[in-house]
Amino acid sequence: MTEAKPKTSPKAIKFLFGGLAGLSAGLLRQATYTTTRLGIYTILFEKMTGADGRPPNFFLKAAIGMTAGAIGAFVGTPAEVALIRMTADGRLPPDQRRGYKNVFNALFRITREEGVTTLWRGCIPTMARAVVVNAAQLASYSQSKQALLDSGYFRDDILCHFCASMISGLVTTAASMPVDIVKTRIQNMKMIDGKPEYKNGLEVLVRVVGKEGFFSLWKGFTPYYARLGPHTVLTFIFLEQMNRLYKTYVLDV
Repeated sequence: MTEAKPKTSPKAIKFLFGGLAGLSAGLLRQATYTTTRLGIYTILFEKMTGADGRPPNFFLKAAIGMTAGAIGAFVGTPAEVALIRMTADGRLPPDQRRGYKNVFNALFRITREEGVTTLWRGCIPTMARAVVVNAAQLASYSQSKQALLDSGYFRDDILCHFCASMISGLVTTAASMPVDIVKTRIQNMKMIDGKPEYKNGLEVLVRVVGKEGFFSLWKGFTPYYARLGPHTVLTFIFLEQMNRLYKTYVLDV
């Protein structure tokens, strides 16, 4: 008597592969947005550092972070649009799903079906979010790291980078959630009777606060921080190590 093999339900398969939706778009977004903003921030930070090694003040750090974030967001917006559409596709009715195969298929179809400018739909709120996020994240990390080193209890090592990153992640979460809501809703909005669902980011904020309350702008703070905190830690630890290796094996050669 043969033993019956357990069957994998369609729901389980859908759940498994649904979690991978937008993976290629997410990777492309990181490869464009993150590398651009971190590269520009590092270059500008070094140029603004005094001849005596004194780092720029907090406000200058924030300005550098804003500049790096805005440029990085502009470069990464096409991948961002594809990512949001691909991850939202499974929640749409079957007749409204776009069915993109991967990020390159999404970018090609968006360009062909809706025009190349659609790739930068929501670019302004995306750049606004990046300005806020990077001013908070990059400036708070540099400032936290400097404060920890000045305390005398830390050295410039991974422990210091970890603690500064966790502080930075907390500040960034609080600052970025409202603009993240605006960006996501605009990029995923529908056309109603030939008109866009929202006119601008301010209208999104007014509707959300009016219908759901002011503190709804920070709804899901804990899971958001649980995602952003480790991401921030890994980002800055790898960045610090790569900078150290670059200075050791390239600049000092």
